[in-house]
Amino acid sequence: MSTLVLICDDSKLARRQLARSLPSDWDIKVEFAEHGIDCIEKIKKLSPEILFLDLNMPQMDGYGVLQAINEQGLNVLTVVVSGDIQPNAHQRVIELGAIDFIRKPCDSSKLVEIIEHHGIRDRAIRESLVHKLGEQLEPEIRDIYQELTNVAMGQAGDLLARLLNVFVELPIPNVNVLEVSELHMALQAIDANASTSGVCQGFIGGGVSGEALLLLNDSSFKEVASLMNYQGELNDKVELELLMDISNILIGAILTGLSKQLDMSFSQGHPVVLGQHCDVSDLVKANKGRWQRTLAIEISYGIENHNINCDLMLLFTEDSLKTLKYKVAYLLED
Repeated sequence: MSTLVLICDDSKLARRQLARSLPSDWDIKVEFAEHGIDCIEKIKKLSPEILFLDLNMPQMDGYGVLQAINEQGLNVLTVVVSGDIQPNAHQRVIELGAIDFIRKPCDSSKLVEIIEHHGIRDRAIRESLVHKLGEQLEPEIRDIYQELTNVAMGQAGDLLARLLNVFVELPIPNVNVLEVSELHMALQAIDANASTSGVCQGFIGGGVSGEALLLLNDSSFKEVASLMNYQGELNDKVELELLMDISNILIGAILTGLSKQLDMSFSQGHPVVLGQHCDVSDLVKANKGRWQRTLAIEISYGIENHNINCDLMLLFTEDSLKTLKYKVAYLLED
């Protein structure tokens, strides 16, 4: 089964040079696009699996193409090939969902290295496995997501344990693909009758994006403050600072752990306070527009001999599922 590759560049010479640089033993079919608008039309018409994308083009540049791919939910792995080698350009295309960046003129050995690094040479071979994953998670796929999360949450738990000088109880993560209504029910099931405060932080990188949601039971603040040696009076401002401290530790560490295992870098947005001292049902109702159908990974942290209840949910967007499936398929290869 051939892999369909789309090369988008306004230069005919650049298109031909890149096509000749692709591995000769790679079973591919190559199509070309002359500018960004042409590129988007051919992605919709041909459904290529790999896109090699120039940045500086007429009518619609590469940045516009990446943005349109995100906005329109188009599924294609994108490698940017450009003469614009500014660090900001590299960072920007990665944040927009490109999986890698190659400088012009294209070096064939570097191209082969990137193809091998991301496992896209064998994409067609893995297509049957990815198809088998389907819309719901089969046991072996759920198992590998759980194992990836186990490693990442262990690193996060270690940081929290060292900070507070406690023993952190690590659960088995709960992994599911959820519809919007199911996600609401899952969130509401967390301490449904308790007052809760929540923080949400977005992340994006390598074709994967989502939000990390941290919920801390309000009854936990007193003991968290004590463990962090805070001696003053607790008020909303202090509790918000404590909530941010905990979220920075857990969210940052678990995303770092996942990114290393998946071999992709995540950029994190600014944390957003979803609510303080409210029922989880009210918190969900106020923020339900933020979440769509998603891969949800739930982790409930506990601290031995302390009344501290902290839930962390990683919510990956539906558009991220295909990229995650290919990453998992690569890990499952013999």
